[in-house]
Amino acid sequence: MDHSLGAKEQISQSSKSGGLRRKRMRLLTALAAGLALAACGWWAWMEFVVGDTVSTDNAYTAVELFQITPQVAGPVKAVQVIETQLVNAGDVLVLLDATDTKIAVARAKAELSTTEQKVRQLFANDQTLAGTVQAAASAMKSADAELRRAKADLAKAELDMKRRKELIKTGAISIEELDNAETVMQKAQAAVARAAALSASARGEHDEALGARAANMALINGATVDTHPEVLAARAALEQAEVNLQRTVIRSPVAGVVSRRAVEVGQYVQPGARLMTIAPIQNIYVDANFKENQLRRVQVGQAVRLHSDIYGSDVEYTGRVVGFSGGSGSVFAAIPAQEATGNWIKVVQRLPVRIQLDPEQLEKHPLRVGLSMYVTVDLSSGPARTDKVALRGDSHGR
Repeated sequence: MDHSLGAKEQISQSSKSGGLRRKRMRLLTALAAGLALAACGWWAWMEFVVGDTVSTDNAYTAVELFQITPQVAGPVKAVQVIETQLVNAGDVLVLLDATDTKIAVARAKAELSTTEQKVRQLFANDQTLAGTVQAAASAMKSADAELRRAKADLAKAELDMKRRKELIKTGAISIEELDNAETVMQKAQAAVARAAALSASARGEHDEALGARAANMALINGATVDTHPEVLAARAALEQAEVNLQRTVIRSPVAGVVSRRAVEVGQYVQPGARLMTIAPIQNIYVDANFKENQLRRVQVGQAVRLHSDIYGSDVEYTGRVVGFSGGSGSVFAAIPAQEATGNWIKVVQRLPVRIQLDPEQLEKHPLRVGLSMYVTVDLSSGPARTDKVALRGDSHGR
């Protein structure tokens, strides 16, 4: 009896053990099937979805910043904006004291008036000098005529003197008459000398008048009062003074956010000194630093999905690849990566890729410069090209 009970217990325990083994096998089989299914799903996801994209979280927002600097020196009269303020293009940022520039404008206006009067005087002088030349020419003609008359009188007196010398030999005339003829000849010689001097003087005055007019003409030749070089220079000086006066009002060149304000009322600023920076956040783009082995199929025009840390995964931006940097970050670093000792370690480099964002999305969800972004480039969204063609064509595409 005891033996039969023991055998039944052994059979019962054996059947329970077999059932546990079968249950364990079914569980293991189901687990293996689940793992296999998960592996297949993961493979399909990586192959057909993720496999055709490249991503990086080494990406940051950036923008072309505008440095606000004065173009004229002067004390700061007023600062119209504060840090973080949104401004529009043309808004007044800083006012400089315009006292000195207003005085410079008044002085330039006076200089222009004086110069115009001076040039008008030059044109008036030309008419006066033209009259002087004509008068000198008439005086020269008169002196020449007088010289010819004096020469004619001298010739007649010499002829009379010669005749009387012949007659005195025959006693036809008296010595007194001969002396009178000699006196007349001497007077005629003196008249010729005086007429020659007057003619030379008249000719010299005529030449002087011609030279004076030529010199005056050189100052006005080919010009009017409005186009005279001295008037143009004075007018340019006035325009420069007026421009300097306008530059005492410093305006924003673009719409954006005031950043890094470094100017206060009463400060004396010099041309080129940085007063503040304007960040046009509506033009923000993203610099994504991809590893070099990720860029094999990245090219200009491909679609990009982006998420920012500031908004998280709730907000997705879309964009396009617009270009590649000319070199990796290490190339433009202040301290080069290579060592002069010859030691060298290969490090995978990163190349900045510029991504343009959708302006409407930026307006709805504004960003600021320097924020972290997560970038995913859809490699299937662009035409297939080789690496070299892609990188070479991107720079032209930009």
